[in-house]
Amino acid sequence: MQFLKQLGIHPDWQFVDVYGMDPELLSMVPRPVCAVLLLFPVTEKYETFRTEEEERIKAQGQNVRSSVYFMKQTINNACGTIGLIHAIANNRDKMNFESDSTLKKFLEDSLPMSPEERAKYLETSEAIRVTHESSAHEGQTEAPSIDEKVDLHFIALVNVGSHLYELDGRKPFPINHGQTSDDTFLEDAVEVCKKFMERDPEELRFNAIALSAA
Repeated sequence: MQFLKQLGIHPDWQFVDVYGMDPELLSMVPRPVCAVLLLFPVTEKYETFRTEEEERIKAQGQNVRSSVYFMKQTINNACGTIGLIHAIANNRDKMNFESDSTLKKFLEDSLPMSPEERAKYLETSEAIRVTHESSAHEGQTEAPSIDEKVDLHFIALVNVGSHLYELDGRKPFPINHGQTSDDTFLEDAVEVCKKFMERDPEELRFNAIALSAA
């Protein structure tokens, strides 16, 4: 829990590993779950899919609520930090922040900004990046030290307004994966994770982490 604590968040929520996608293993994850982080390998197959997906959405359009907090990724190896910000930012009403929380200040300052401006602001926010880097060395699950290996990437899955959104700072916009609810969110998020895995069946480097009630 070091990382969340260093960012000034009370320990009402915790990051827990999702050990498998079947109902029995999902039943071990404490509920409620308010976000899922997925770590996955960036392969040629994935990059081809990403380009196709972007073109399809640009052509067809999609509904994204204005209240979804989304930021672009401009720092090379910061996908873990950005995944974490996406997870917390879109659940900020559920979080209990310390009054001097660096993350709380970052979110308040960046709320009115565009996704690009938020990325620039993170570049200047020494406190959050330093916290992340120092805790990454402790080898905590919740501080994705995998940031350094650029061929692995983190995204956040969140529920905003009963819709499941995929937030990936490398993409131009959030991806709306359809309806969800507080009760079914983990199962719905896992279905999205499975699609990532099915696109790359010979890959094993997938890891899901849930932001769960402590």
